[in-house]
Amino acid sequence: MSREHLVGPVLNDRAMFETVLEAAEIDNPGVALQTEDREGYFRIAAPQRLRLSRKSLEEVLGRPFRLAELEPYLSSFGGRMQIVGEEELIFYLERGAEP
Repeated sequence: MSREHLVGPVLNDRAMFETVLEAAEIDNPGVALQTEDREGYFRIAAPQRLRLSRKSLEEVLGRPFRLAELEPYLSSFGGRMQIVGEEELIFYLERGAEP
């Protein structure tokens, strides 16, 4: 699939990348996630839509986690992003496809 059809976060920290990847696998069962490790940045991508929940991040980290804590690690993202309250981030491709 071409990069223009992929959505998801680009992170600037390996440990947070691994955390977000594990959480994304929980939140997006059956979705073929793609990763890219460029040593300076780390991309997680899915076709069309990627969901990331506070609950899964807390499960992986083993502690409470506010989605706002992700912001310093988020260098960029593919697609569009919508924050759903304090509970989840949705990365999606096109307007009108929001959750």
